[in-house]
Amino acid sequence: MGDELVKTDRLVTVFGGSGFLGRYVVRALASRGWRIRAASRRPGLALHLQPLGGTGQIHAVQANVRSIESVAHAMRDAQAAVNLVGILHQKGAQRFEAIHHFGAENIAKAAKQACLEVLVHVSAIGADPSSASGYAQTKAFGEAAARKAFPATVIMRPSVVFGPEDQFFNRFASMARFMPVLPLIGGGQTKLQPVFVGDVAEAIALAIEGKAVPGTVYELGGPEIVTLQQVISFVLSETQRRRILVPISFKSAAALAAIMEVVHKLSLGLLPEMFLITSDQVELLRSDNIVSALAEAEGRTLHGFSITPEPFGAFVPTYLYRYRKTGQFAGTPGG
Repeated sequence: MGDELVKTDRLVTVFGGSGFLGRYVVRALASRGWRIRAASRRPGLALHLQPLGGTGQIHAVQANVRSIESVAHAMRDAQAAVNLVGILHQKGAQRFEAIHHFGAENIAKAAKQACLEVLVHVSAIGADPSSASGYAQTKAFGEAAARKAFPATVIMRPSVVFGPEDQFFNRFASMARFMPVLPLIGGGQTKLQPVFVGDVAEAIALAIEGKAVPGTVYELGGPEIVTLQQVISFVLSETQRRRILVPISFKSAAALAAIMEVVHKLSLGLLPEMFLITSDQVELLRSDNIVSALAEAEGRTLHGFSITPEPFGAFVPTYLYRYRKTGQFAGTPGG
């Protein structure tokens, strides 16, 4: 991207900009001419973002959402902010309550103090204060805290997000390389609505530019609703691997997860992430992860931003080929 595309002095702080979704959000904002401050606990990990913009357009800074002082410092002189910070499982000081709830509260309070024009907070479909899942419960607490401190907060709730660097399709493909048997938790009947990372980033960028209704919760899903079993079968087909799929009950899965969590601790974190399943993740799978009928009816979806969602079936094969035994040329003449 050349310097000629830098069109404005408007500044947006992106918390969690170095992550999977972050790089796409930064790219979408940079293409619109925003100056971007990518805030991260370890700013050195955000250096890969700089080529996404012109010279000096993207700058990495240190910020820890558990510290409101560092959050406020990262937000100085900005007109807008995006909170992408989230964790899939707890480790050390990175706890659901600290990150999803109090971290979101700190960002919203700092946004209010800085008189920001727009704050976009990324949550998740399934956020519910009464959920038995700590992930879903604290996501809901974070939404409430953000809206209390900054009532105009635009909340984005994506379903499972897919893209070349995702931890969803890639994870199942990685597991299939090493495991002859793959478990179908709850029989694999949980419904999901995978959404393309680029579509989520586009919706966030449009919200930053004032194209979203302030104080509204948007639910973002792709065009296809599938079961977990269908997802795993799709991955096996695309990676050309035959594996046994074994349905296991939620009760058995929870017991297995408890054992895996102990093994993970005893291994001092050496157990590969792809093999780790937590009790909280099992709890999440008890509920479908799809856009609600109410959100569809009220236009609080990707279509509300005039975005036609990308189907995973057309995109995911472009990066799953690397899990085949002979790579992208597997199954082709001479391959």
